[in-house]
Amino acid sequence: MSVWTVTGYKPYELGVFQDEDPAVYYIKKALEQQIRQLLDEGMEWIIISGQLGVECWAAEVVFSLQPDYPELKLAVLTPFMNQQDNWKEETREYYEKIISGADFVASVSNQPYTSPQQFRNKNELMLRKSSGLLIIYDEEKEGTPKYLFQMARKWRERQSYEIRQVTFYDLQAIVDEEQSNNVDWE
Repeated sequence: MSVWTVTGYKPYELGVFQDEDPAVYYIKKALEQQIRQLLDEGMEWIIISGQLGVECWAAEVVFSLQPDYPELKLAVLTPFMNQQDNWKEETREYYEKIISGADFVASVSNQPYTSPQQFRNKNELMLRKSSGLLIIYDEEKEGTPKYLFQMARKWRERQSYEIRQVTFYDLQAIVDEEQSNNVDWE
C-alpha cells in the first residue's frame, strides 16, 4: 500500500489571508497534478496533520478526486488533541469539515499542546507511516515546512523514501500555463 505525506506552508507564510486568493487556486492545481500522478503510480492514502494552508487544501483536492478515485483515502494525524481550540470559529468550522470527511483521524499525543516535541513526534510518525513526502516548499523562503523537509531528507539517507518538492518556480509555471490556456486568441 502506497501512502504519502503532504505538507507545505501555512496561509500566513504565503501572505494568503482569504480563501478566494488566486494563490490558493494555483496551489490546489499543483497539488491535484501531483496527487493524480501519485494515484497513477498506485498511491492509496494521503496523510496530513490538519494544519491550515497546504495540508487542508490538499484535503480539499482529495475530496474533489474521490468520486473518480474511490480508492483514495485521507488520514489526519494531528500532533496533539484539540489543535483547533484557539482558532477563529469560521476556521474551526472549515477544519471540522476536513476532519469529518477524512477516512482516519487520530492524534499523535493524547494531550493538548504541551511542547514543540509533539510536532517532532508527529513529523517522525508521518515519515514512518508513509513512503514519500509531497511538499510545497521553497528553500529560499523558509517557513514551518522546513522542519519536516529536513527530517525527511535525513530519513531518506537511511531508507528508501521519496520526496517530491513543489517550489515557487513550479507554481509559477502552473500560473503561466493556466494563464496561457485562458488567452482568447481571437
